[in-house]
Amino acid sequence: MPSGRRLPDPLGGGPSDQRGLQGNRENQQGFKSTSDGGLREWKTRFVFWYQKKMWMQKSQNLAKKISEDYAGRQVHLVCVLKGGVFFMCELAKRITVPVTMDFMSVSSYGAGTESSGVVKIVKDLDQPLDGKDVLIVEDIVDSGRTLGYLMEILRKRNPKSLHLCTLLDKPERRVTDVKVDYTGFNIPDEFVVGYGLDYAQKYRNLPYIGVVEGVE
Repeated sequence: MPSGRRLPDPLGGGPSDQRGLQGNRENQQGFKSTSDGGLREWKTRFVFWYQKKMWMQKSQNLAKKISEDYAGRQVHLVCVLKGGVFFMCELAKRITVPVTMDFMSVSSYGAGTESSGVVKIVKDLDQPLDGKDVLIVEDIVDSGRTLGYLMEILRKRNPKSLHLCTLLDKPERRVTDVKVDYTGFNIPDEFVVGYGLDYAQKYRNLPYIGVVEGVE
């Protein structure tokens, strides 16, 4: 991997020198409450995978392919909140055909790293999908439960076409069959954060994508 630039530590510890991605770590220490009201020390470690230059280039490549596939048409991007916002913004800026956007939030995670298996709509779309060429934009496809449920709902709203684009995909984690039409990176079974992805609503603003180690 190429050497990275020095990035500010989003956790307050000053800049971290990212020389290479995978295997490069940054530590954060603090304290968390215990069930008896006490405190115990915890540590979080980040393993860097993808820097800004990498996912920016991937966004450009995906946008080029999408523009070719939707030539002569308008594509209606449906962003899956919250994590998909970062990726969709970069993607939309690079798509050369007309673009409209809407946002939807469908959740199946609790406060931890495992999907709860219970899918619920947190925010529905503002616009109808009838007759539109719809492209769902996700940050990551994991088990496929959430996306499978979402796509089933959206198909009933009579779009002209319905496809899926994701920055990250974990195919080995799939339990529900979901067809991904545009994929940025296939990744192994690790819980990743940064560039919109979170752990318990934290770390979305990291300027890289990495693995959090040491969380519970």
